[in-house]
Amino acid sequence: MKRPGKILICYLLAAACILSGVQTTTDSAAVAAYGGRAVLKKKKIAIDAGHQLHANHKMEAVGPGSSVKKPKVTGGASGAATGTPEYRLNLKIAKRLQKILLARGYEVYMVRSTNNVNLSNKQRALRANRSGADIYIRIHADSSVSSSARGASMLYPSKSNRYVKRLSAPSKRLSKCILKQYCKKTGFQSRGLIKRDDLTGTNWSKIPVTLIEMGFLSNRSEDRKMQKKKVQAKMAKGIADGIDAYFGY
Repeated sequence: MKRPGKILICYLLAAACILSGVQTTTDSAAVAAYGGRAVLKKKKIAIDAGHQLHANHKMEAVGPGSSVKKPKVTGGASGAATGTPEYRLNLKIAKRLQKILLARGYEVYMVRSTNNVNLSNKQRALRANRSGADIYIRIHADSSVSSSARGASMLYPSKSNRYVKRLSAPSKRLSKCILKQYCKKTGFQSRGLIKRDDLTGTNWSKIPVTLIEMGFLSNRSEDRKMQKKKVQAKMAKGIADGIDAYFGY
């Protein structure tokens, strides 16, 4: 009689843990297939593809209890070479990332799955909070008055942020992990980590949060590059690899 395979053994062990009430090394004993091996179920990720088809210039508070207000959601940038609107690129990468994360055993919550929505930045954060996600990834593309500006950066709240200062340290570590893997996978220049305390979608979050500026749509070369399917696959995989690194997988 042949021995059962390693994956079957892992499944049986996980099932035994569930029945016996034994705690495992992660917060769930559900098993998911990943990379040809069995692993315990991973975390839940909230993904927000920034912007949308139509901007909403009505105002909302930048954080809980704040008298400072900003437009609910702006229109975003457009590709200098291709004319591609940022909201469309953001959603493409978000959906690619969703697919990769699901294949790796994560749960995924998509703040939006279509472009024709009306969701303010506050509403997006509140949706991420209610989803039960462990982290919140905000996907954006950059723009500048300088056509030569290029590269990727990560925006996170500082320790002095009056709304989410307790999230600064984990958000910074999350940002660092994603930026490193993203630039490694895509070959994009790293512009580093940037502290931002004026972002509504960040300030209403209750879980570690980061905003990735994937590259500059205002740079004609980088714009063209980000529209290529092969590059988009690398962009999404780089973000996913950073999420893996953050959780230690």
